[in-house]
Amino acid sequence: MAADLVAALLAPDRGGAPLPRDQALGLLRRHLGLLQARVQESFEARQLSGLAAARWLAALMDGLVQAIHAYTAAMVPPRGAAEAEEAPFALVATGGYGRGVLAPYSDIDLLFLTPGPAGEDRPIGPRGRRAVEFMLYLLWDLGLKVGHATRTVAECIEDARADATVQTALLDARFLAGERAVFDRFAEDFARARAEWGLGQFLAAKRAERLERHKRYGDSPFLVEPHIKEGRGGLRDLQTLYWIARYAFGVQKMPELVGPDSPGGGILTEQEAKAIRRAWSFLWTVRFHLHYVTGRAEERLTFDLQPVVGARMGYTRHGLQDGVERFMKHFFLTARDTVRLTRLLEPAIERAALGPPAVLPAPDKTLSRAGFALADGKLIAAPGRDFGREPVLMLRLVRMARDRGLEIHPLALRALIRNARCAVALRGDEEASAIFLDLLTGRDGARWLRALNEAGFLSRYLPDWARIVGLMQFDTYHVFTVDEHTIEAIGVLGQLDRGDLVEVAPVASELIGQLQSRRALYMAVLLHDIAKGRGGDHSELGARIAQEICPALGMTPEETETVSWLVLHHLLISQTAFKRDIEDPKTILDIADLIQSPERLRLLLVLTVADMRAVGPKVWNNWKATLLRELYWRVAEVLAGGLSVPERDLRVTQAKQAAAAMLADWPEEEVRRFLALGYPGYWLSFDPETHARHAHLIREAAAADAPLTVRTRVLEARSVTEVTVYAADHPGLFSRIAGALAVAGASIVDARIHTLTNGMALDTFWVQDAAGGAFDAPHRLARLSVLIEQALSGRLRVAEEIRKVRREPARLRAVTVPPRVVIDNHASNTHTVIEVNGRDRPGLLHDVTAAISAQGLQIASAHITTYGVRAVDVFYVKDVFGLKVENERKLAALREALLEALTPPEAEAAAPRQAVAGAA
Repeated sequence: MAADLVAALLAPDRGGAPLPRDQALGLLRRHLGLLQARVQESFEARQLSGLAAARWLAALMDGLVQAIHAYTAAMVPPRGAAEAEEAPFALVATGGYGRGVLAPYSDIDLLFLTPGPAGEDRPIGPRGRRAVEFMLYLLWDLGLKVGHATRTVAECIEDARADATVQTALLDARFLAGERAVFDRFAEDFARARAEWGLGQFLAAKRAERLERHKRYGDSPFLVEPHIKEGRGGLRDLQTLYWIARYAFGVQKMPELVGPDSPGGGILTEQEAKAIRRAWSFLWTVRFHLHYVTGRAEERLTFDLQPVVGARMGYTRHGLQDGVERFMKHFFLTARDTVRLTRLLEPAIERAALGPPAVLPAPDKTLSRAGFALADGKLIAAPGRDFGREPVLMLRLVRMARDRGLEIHPLALRALIRNARCAVALRGDEEASAIFLDLLTGRDGARWLRALNEAGFLSRYLPDWARIVGLMQFDTYHVFTVDEHTIEAIGVLGQLDRGDLVEVAPVASELIGQLQSRRALYMAVLLHDIAKGRGGDHSELGARIAQEICPALGMTPEETETVSWLVLHHLLISQTAFKRDIEDPKTILDIADLIQSPERLRLLLVLTVADMRAVGPKVWNNWKATLLRELYWRVAEVLAGGLSVPERDLRVTQAKQAAAAMLADWPEEEVRRFLALGYPGYWLSFDPETHARHAHLIREAAAADAPLTVRTRVLEARSVTEVTVYAADHPGLFSRIAGALAVAGASIVDARIHTLTNGMALDTFWVQDAAGGAFDAPHRLARLSVLIEQALSGRLRVAEEIRKVRREPARLRAVTVPPRVVIDNHASNTHTVIEVNGRDRPGLLHDVTAAISAQGLQIASAHITTYGVRAVDVFYVKDVFGLKVENERKLAALREALLEALTPPEAEAAAPRQAVAGAA
C-alpha cells in the first residue's frame, strides 16, 4: 500500500515528475482517511484489541510518513553542488510512535537526525532545512499533530545526558527513512553513552518523574474518574517499566525477561508476563475507545464516558451489577495489577543490573528471631526464611517495619506480592489475627493496610474484602472505590487519634481519647461498607458479615456485638443531622432511644466523621460539622439524664425569658409585643442572640414601614451565610426566595420558615457558594438582596432566569438519579415529614417548594443536602389548619406533584419515577 502511494505521488506516467503539492495533499488526505477508517472499523468490529490496533495504526502511519519522505526528496532537489554534497539525514520515529504503537489522536514524534563527515557532527544544511520544513507543513496540512526535533548525533547524546525525558524519547527511537547509516551510528553511540551513564541515574529520574506525575493526576489507582494514561496504575506506569527494562537489558518486549536464560536470569514469570500483556492490552483498548468516542486525544475516563466505553467493550448488567460498574471494577483491578507489577519488576531489574544487595545480619536478636535482616538499610526476610513456607512472616514484616520505623525493601515487597495467595492459610491463625488487629489500630494503620491491599494480601486474608476491591459506586459523591474509601477512613481515625484534626473536628478529636471500645471502632470502620455491591441494605448485610469476621480475628463477643451494631447504624448520625429537624424534640428522643449508650453515641460520632471526611475533599465543611456537633450534644444530654428535651411549654418559656434578657434596654411594652409575635416553633428554633437580632430587625422594619427587609450575615466558623427575610406572608413565598437565591448562585443548605402572629413571615436561609464556602463577596450579597426583592415583587421572572443559570458539566450528566418521594408521619409529632430525592439542578428547590405550596401546605423547615449530583431535601410541613397531612387522597396528589417537580422539563426520557410512602 505504501509503495502504491509513493508511485502515485511520484507519478511515473508523467515522466517521473512528482505531483503538484495541492494534488499530492489531496491524495495523501484520502489515503490517511482510508487507513484511519480501516483501523477504526476493524477495532470497533472487535476484530482487533486496542494494542493490536495501535500497532497496526503505527505501521500504516509508517507507510504514509515514508511516502511523504520520498515525495519530499523529489520536490526539494539540491540547489548547486554544495547542497548536493550535504550529508543526508535519517528520519526517526521517537516517543510512543517510536515504540510502534499509536493512538488515533496521539502526536507523531519525529527526529530529523544528521551526521557529519569524518565522524564529526555538523548541523543540517540549507537543503535539509527546506526538506524538513516541506515535510512538516505537509504533515500539518493533513491535520496531524507532530512533535519534532532536528539534531545531530552529538547533540542527541549531549541533550540526553542532561535530560532524562530526552533519554526516554531516544530510547524508543526507530528508523523510518533516509540514511540508515546515520541512525545506526546514533544507535551505537547512544548505547555506549547509556552504558557509561549507568542505570542508576535513569532509574532515579523515572521514579522522580512518576512521583510528580502521580501527584498531579492522582496518587491512588482507585480514583473514580481515572486518568488512564498518566494516573497511578495507568499506561505510563507500564511504559516506565518497559523503559527501565529496555535501558537495563536492551529488550524490545517484556516477555523477553521470562526464563532462566533471559536477561537478568528470569526476573519475570510467565504468569507475570501474561499479566503485563493483559493490562497493556486492556488499557490500550480503553484508550482507543476514549479517542473514538470523543474525537480527540481524551485520556480521562469521566462519568459520562464510562457507560459508553463499558458498553462498547461488551460489559452488560450481570446479577446486581450494572455494566458500567463491572467495567470500572475491571479497570481498577487492572490498575492495581499495574501497581503490583511495578513493585514486582522494578526492584528485580535494578538488582539484576546493579547487582544483589548486601544482606546484613539483623542488628539485634529481636529482629533476627523474628526472621528478618537488613539490606540497603531496609527490612528484608533473612536468608533461608520464605514467605511461602511461613506466611505469618508477611504480617510480621509489616509490623516490624512500623515499629522500627524502617522501610520495607523492594525485594521484600516483591516477595510479599508473589506470596500474597498464601494469606489464605492465615485465616483463623491467632498470631496473624493479633498482628492484623495491631496494624489496623496502630500508628499509620492506613499506610500499612494500603500496602497489604495493593499487594493482594487483604483480599486473600479477608475474602469479603475481595468483593469491594475496585468496586465503584457510579455517582459523583464518592471520589474513591469502596476499598480505597475504607482505607482513607482508617487514615482519618489515625488523624483524629494524633490530634491532627482538632481545628476541623474538635468534638470527635476529644471523644476518640475517651473511648473504651477503640478496637471495635477501628474494626467497624474497616467493615462499614463491606457489603456494598451485594444488593439490599449494605448496613444490614454488613452487620451480619461483621458477626462472622470479628470472632475469626480474635475479637471478644462484646466487641463483635459493638462492631455489628456500629456497622448497622453507621449512617444514623449523618442522616439525622442532615435530614431531620434536630430542634424537634421527637427527633432527639428517637435517636437517644435507639442509641441508649453514651459510649455508642461517641463511637457513632467518631465513625461518622471518619466516614464523611474519607468520601472526598469537598464533602466535609464547617456547616456539616456544626450540625453533627449540635446533634451529638443534644443526644448526649438526654442520655446523661439532662433536660435538653424538657416539656415544650417549659422550653418556650425559657427561650422567651432569655430573649427578654437580651432586650433589657427596651421598653417593657415593646418587649412584650415582640414576645407575642412568635409561635412555639419559632422560640425553639433559635438561640437568644438570634432572637434579639430578629427583634431589632422587626422593630426597624416597622419604623420604616418597609414591606420587605433582607439581612445577610456571614458565619465564617460554619462556612455559611445566613440570609434573613422579613416580609408579608403569602403562598409560594419560600419558593420565590429559593428561586432568587438560585439565580444569585447561592446554594441553600438549611432553612427555617416561620409565620408570626402579625401575618408576617420571618424566613431564615443558610447558603453557600458553589465551592461549599460562605457566600461572602460584597457585590454578590448586594445582588442577592436585590434579586429577592425583585422576585417577591414579581419583577424577576424566576423560572426564566433559572434556565439561564450555567448547567452542570457534560461528564456528570451520565449519572442518573431516579426521582423519589418519601412521606413520613411518624418522624415528628407535629409535622408531616417529606423527603424528596432527585437530580440536583439550579432551581430544584424552587420547583419543589412551589409544588408543596400549590398543594396548600405550609413549610415549617427545610433541610437541604447534596451528595454529588443527588439532592436529598427534607421538609417539615402542615396543612392550612396547622395539622399533619393524613388524608390519603391529599398525600397521593402531593406525591404526584413532587415527582413532576423533580423531573426537569428536558428530561422526558428519564428513569422511571418511584414513590415511597411511609405509614400516614
